[in-house]
Amino acid sequence: MRVALDVMGGDYAPREILSGARKALKENSDLFLLLVGPEEVLEKFPSHERVEKVPAPEWVEMEEAPAEALRKKPRASIRVALELIKEGQAQAVVSAGNSGATFGAALLTLGRLPGVLRPAIATVLPTLGRPAVLIDAGANVDCKPVHLFQFALMGALFSERILGIKRPRVGLLSIGEEGGKGNFLVKRAHALLSESPLNFVGNVEGRHIYSGEAEVIVCDGFVGNICLKVSEGVAEALGEMLKREVRRDPLALLGFSLARRALSRFRHKVDWREYGGAPLLGVNGVVIIGHGRSDARAIKNALFTASRFVKTGLVEKLRLSLSAERPDDLQVVS
Repeated sequence: MRVALDVMGGDYAPREILSGARKALKENSDLFLLLVGPEEVLEKFPSHERVEKVPAPEWVEMEEAPAEALRKKPRASIRVALELIKEGQAQAVVSAGNSGATFGAALLTLGRLPGVLRPAIATVLPTLGRPAVLIDAGANVDCKPVHLFQFALMGALFSERILGIKRPRVGLLSIGEEGGKGNFLVKRAHALLSESPLNFVGNVEGRHIYSGEAEVIVCDGFVGNICLKVSEGVAEALGEMLKREVRRDPLALLGFSLARRALSRFRHKVDWREYGGAPLLGVNGVVIIGHGRSDARAIKNALFTASRFVKTGLVEKLRLSLSAERPDDLQVVS
């Protein structure tokens, strides 16, 4: 499995990125990494039989405007990494860098799958029921109703083909369950989804995201990214609050020790680092976008996620489904 890794992507690049690469190579003998970044950074990584170093003299900083950065830096590490897919040298790309730049470079380099208007980030969330796909999680901050419609379609296909959920329930994130609630975007998207063959269950509120009432949660990238970041913050804050309370009470400390295994399973279930990254659905290649704060563990798991999606034929399944199963849905105009 040949995966290109953007060594300069992320708040803690390149240190944590390279550390994650070492961990991934140690734990997965089928993984072959193409490390993409400046030569002076790559030369610090020990020689390895399953590593190829691909020089890229430039990189996109986290705070840079994506379009301008890509225009000024044609040999940026993320663009060079994506070109490796186009050239057939890599099967997937992982980057925890500027997500806007990754999105833009993927469109420029790989292009969209037939019929797709806008690719979207699909994040898998744990729920009280089956896993839920939140789409879009940050790729598109300004959307039209037809875009949300296509996000729902791609999210449902992802849930069916990759997560194995038959006829996943699709919910539209809004401020109320009633069909008339929400802004113009949500109301119009609700009308489109109501007329579609998808298993649309109507509007869902923020409190329903983790309840398991829908396996696909649809929203624009602005709302989706906020939901994701709030969820991460709540999980981290709850974990820290629990630690503080346990330290204050000897009996609570004893109870914590007895429940350590259960708490550990819970932590792994809600920790975004366990997933490592989310796929950018709708582009012609496997592109995994990691969290900007990714550490070595997150990068390792993002590489494993990329390998898993390549093995399951994610892109080809989406291509076939989008072109053959529901061709009329892709022609919706709003």
